[in-house]
Amino acid sequence: MIISVINHTNGAVSDEELQVAIRAVNRQIAHDFTPYWSLGAELRLEGRSEKKPTKRRLADMRGDAVLYVWNEVDADGALGYHDKNDRGIPYGFVFTDLSKELEEPWSVTLSHEALELIGDPETNLLVVGPNPTDRRKKVFHWYEMCDAVQAESYEVDGVMVSNFVLPLYFTSSDERGGRNDFLGRSYKGKTLQSFGVNPGGYLGYYDPQKRTNTSFFAKGDLKAEVRLAIKHKAKGARRSIRYSRLV
Repeated sequence: MIISVINHTNGAVSDEELQVAIRAVNRQIAHDFTPYWSLGAELRLEGRSEKKPTKRRLADMRGDAVLYVWNEVDADGALGYHDKNDRGIPYGFVFTDLSKELEEPWSVTLSHEALELIGDPETNLLVVGPNPTDRRKKVFHWYEMCDAVQAESYEVDGVMVSNFVLPLYFTSSDERGGRNDFLGRSYKGKTLQSFGVNPGGYLGYYDPQKRTNTSFFAKGDLKAEVRLAIKHKAKGARRSIRYSRLV
């Protein structure tokens, strides 16, 4: 899988800076993500046919999916650009201004979006699991690679990238000695539980009884609440919001 990366930051991020981040994310995919998930891809920076993105030109992508790097949080314009030029192509957006509000390097967002694009290109996969507010009931969890641990990051070649969950996370039981996320950080003596969240993280699910999509984070986790509110500014350009079409 080739993921085309297109730089629409109008100079806020240079192609050179972006190439450094792409190399780090490609190493993360090859050495960290693929050995666990048996899913691989490579990011590749493409040229840009125009200075400002419009809905009139042909697509700049040449791969199987596309990641747009955008500076301002223009969700409507960004989504409109994609729907006009790359309709039907798996995609993701990295808004650098949004990363500043989240107080994290934009490279973490690039890593986050790339891994989730690999895990669920069409954003149409759901996993049956417990309702986080009532574990006796079943709901359909969004198949997201990074949301549950989204506040955690680590360094690859001097570039910060996102933590991610492992396949065991989407199972109904925690195997003895198993791992549910790559970093395996411990909070109050416990690592990430299956279908759970770490501090600062959240998860989304579809409740078939209520026919609603809901985001969940730990009670009292103000960091997760603030992060979710900031990400909501991206509206329809965020991958998780697309699940609202199921309602």
